[in-house]
Amino acid sequence: MRMGKGFVLAVIAGLGAATGALAQQSVGPVDQSTGTFEDKFRQFEGEDWPTPTDYRNASGAPGYRYWQQQVDYHIDVSLNEARRTLTGTEQVTYRNNSPDALGYLWLLLDQQNYRRDSLAERSRTYTNADTVSVNEVLRVQRFQDWEGGFNDLTITGPDGRPVPFNIVDSMLRLELPRPLATGETFTFTVNFTLPIPETNVVGGRSGYECFTKPTEDGNCIFLAAQWFPRLAVYSDYEGWHNAQFLGSGEFTLEFGNYDVSITVPADHQVSATGELANPDILTAAQRERLARARTADAPVYVVTPAEAAAAEARPARSGTRTWHFTADNVRDFGWASSRKFVWDAMGVNQDSADHPVVMAMSFYPKEARPLWDTYSTRAIAHTIDVYNQFAITYPYPTAQSVNGPVGGMEYPMITFNGPRPVRGDDGRLTYTERAKNGLIGVVIHEVGHTYFPMIINSDERQWTWMDEGLNSFLQYEAQKLWDPAFPSRGEPRDIVEYMVSEDQVPVMTQSDSLLQFGNNAYAKPATALVILRETVLGRELFDRAFREYSARWAFKRPTPYDFFRTMEESSGVDLDWFWRGWFYSTDHVDISLDGVVAARLAPADPEARARADRARFADEPVPTTVTGNRGMETVIQRDPAVRDFYNTTDRFTVTAAQRREAATAAGRADADRRAAQGFDDNIYRFTFTNVGGLVMPVILKLTYADGSDETIRIPAEIWRRNSHQVVWQHVSSKTLTGAEIDPLWETADTDRGNNAYPRRIDQQSLRLSGERPAGENRMRDSDVEVSPDSTATRAAPR
Repeated sequence: MRMGKGFVLAVIAGLGAATGALAQQSVGPVDQSTGTFEDKFRQFEGEDWPTPTDYRNASGAPGYRYWQQQVDYHIDVSLNEARRTLTGTEQVTYRNNSPDALGYLWLLLDQQNYRRDSLAERSRTYTNADTVSVNEVLRVQRFQDWEGGFNDLTITGPDGRPVPFNIVDSMLRLELPRPLATGETFTFTVNFTLPIPETNVVGGRSGYECFTKPTEDGNCIFLAAQWFPRLAVYSDYEGWHNAQFLGSGEFTLEFGNYDVSITVPADHQVSATGELANPDILTAAQRERLARARTADAPVYVVTPAEAAAAEARPARSGTRTWHFTADNVRDFGWASSRKFVWDAMGVNQDSADHPVVMAMSFYPKEARPLWDTYSTRAIAHTIDVYNQFAITYPYPTAQSVNGPVGGMEYPMITFNGPRPVRGDDGRLTYTERAKNGLIGVVIHEVGHTYFPMIINSDERQWTWMDEGLNSFLQYEAQKLWDPAFPSRGEPRDIVEYMVSEDQVPVMTQSDSLLQFGNNAYAKPATALVILRETVLGRELFDRAFREYSARWAFKRPTPYDFFRTMEESSGVDLDWFWRGWFYSTDHVDISLDGVVAARLAPADPEARARADRARFADEPVPTTVTGNRGMETVIQRDPAVRDFYNTTDRFTVTAAQRREAATAAGRADADRRAAQGFDDNIYRFTFTNVGGLVMPVILKLTYADGSDETIRIPAEIWRRNSHQVVWQHVSSKTLTGAEIDPLWETADTDRGNNAYPRRIDQQSLRLSGERPAGENRMRDSDVEVSPDSTATRAAPR
């Protein structure tokens, strides 16, 4: 905790506060109080968090008996461009590292959510609005003549005989011929076909997009994800993870090694997870450019725009080519294919013996230029630089960004990202600032997912915030290091509207039950971590603990409790109050400064005390009736007989008894009392009310009569005995003229109207009705046109 300057005399219990025991470890829920006391600092251990085990210890680290399964894949897949289908054969080797004998295996068939009778499709809900979108009508029409999901599924064992299986919605249970004991492996082969969805019609995280408008070239981009049956997770904390895929909760998977051969039309370029194992599939010139890109300080074209344009323009080449990729220790595999792809690359240097250079690469059609030429690969490189500082060193050889119909999605070493420039009716090519920032931001976000959860392998389907929230936090940090003015999710001031909304649930809610997915899974946890870093812990403690968490759980499967415990144990700060408020509740931050009392020690000399009291009350206004009666003679003015001692003195007149008592007290005073009587500073007492319910540090800016100011950071523990209202004291030789809570807007306080004392008048600007704000495409509106070749430095094609 960083403390501001100033002398804090004491923290005083709140008005009407009930006293009670401090938070303590318990073996069950704690009865809070028979009164209004609520202990928001009580410990989670023994109450809400699971008991530590040999697999996950109390510090938040993997235990000495930690285990996880290993699944290796050898896959051959072919793309039929005309029929928009994949045909594949995969050989799977499953190693049981658990202490349990397994009688069956569960596989994920996430593409089954495109079945008309799937749980995802049957449970879709709609609003009662009296309109329907064009996209929704097109989707309904498509499902009348098209259906997704895996077809022609067959599974054989190592002896070539069929292995029985049963499909349960989006999962498949494979019945083993005998229980698979600890340390044993089982190898089986799956054959399948898969219709590829048209993403812009039916939605999803993969699919195809064809450029078939009259002015377009008619070619397609194919993005393959969730495209093969994959093993579900078997873990120490849940056993088989069997939550069906309903569309929101993403993919909890096991690590393994992949050897994948992808057969596509002969004129296609392919981007995929891993490294290209047959680089001879490229031309000699392309191989030379790729080698040169490793040491270039700007992206270099590997496949040039001219080469991509030539492939688009000529008739499709007959025949196919097979691209071969390998990837070690990854949890999934994605790929993309198109004859439209321009491909650029540059090397990113890092401190790693295994991968001193990471190849940052982008694949995109001409429709994505010039945005992608300039920003995509550079954004990949920036992401690696920043995330390496916060988390772990990037452990893979490549990091790729592919443009297509998917707005943003991540897989190991490959991401799908959507923003493009636009061509107006007049033929001018422009892009909005939103599209520019959107591309940079989505590339940072999706490449960042390689760290969370592709390496630090959290359970996305159960705790979406563990990958989206942690990643959005680091995305915020990376964006602010790209451009301080970058509009970023994670700014505390931007979450306040959601924090007071009705349709919110705790961050710890399972993903399919979230009411506002973006705010709950992305923005709120990201904001919480920004506040934890900048305001609660400070950068040094936070960064050390966050790196500790990342290193502990790289290539392992953390739970939220492992994250919470590691952050506390590594920083040395008890944060249960913070997790409770930000992750387990829907409370919001609203701390009101309800009053300030200025006081000084009364002088021991009764005459001096009387002068001070008389001066303090001298500015009291005269009653309006007395003012109105001026000029009218009163009784005490007219009749001397009614005037006595009390008419010639006031309540501040010092009596003889007070003088005698003061003299006696002075004679009895010891050295400490005499020293205390000489204290002459101002004592200020502040009343803080926790309106929102979420306990937080109180950041208090004090302004003084001499024009100076100071900011004091009061720790959250101020609320430990009364989470509703407290009185806090500050002492200064200066005269206070104003005070304000959260002056830099860093705690997501939802009501700034009650933060200042004295209260301030809010300033607002009103627009006349009928006036329209400026358009978002300032480039177009300013008559600026860009050329696809004008915004990026490129090596000459060879």
